[in-house]
Amino acid sequence: QVQLVESGGGLVQPGGSLRLSCAASGTIFSINAMGWYRQAPGKQRELVATITSGGSTNYADSVKGRFTISRDNAKNNVYLQMNSLKPEDTAVYYCYFYNGYPNDYHYWGQGTQVTVSS
Repeated sequence: QVQLVESGGGLVQPGGSLRLSCAASGTIFSINAMGWYRQAPGKQRELVATITSGGSTNYADSVKGRFTISRDNAKNNVYLQMNSLKPEDTAVYYCYFYNGYPNDYHYWGQGTQVTVSS
């Protein structure tokens, strides 16, 4: 079992920045992946960015060049630095954790609201 605790959401003006954090705890295996998804009202949940335990990253095209994902393996934390925020980035952001073999299970945080508005 893995628990995820998110922090860092809020209200920001267009062009501003926010940093999301997520801490994972529990039985964590060495091969894993962490990341962020988001869901805007009336839309499906979508990938924002992921990072593996080996450091490989993947970004949605809509956030490339503006968002940066990073992790601290010693603390099992993942971070999302969001710059040049746009109103269309407004959504609930969910921390994601894939725990590899032998757990082979996906976990989700409760979500944190990010609102970009003037």
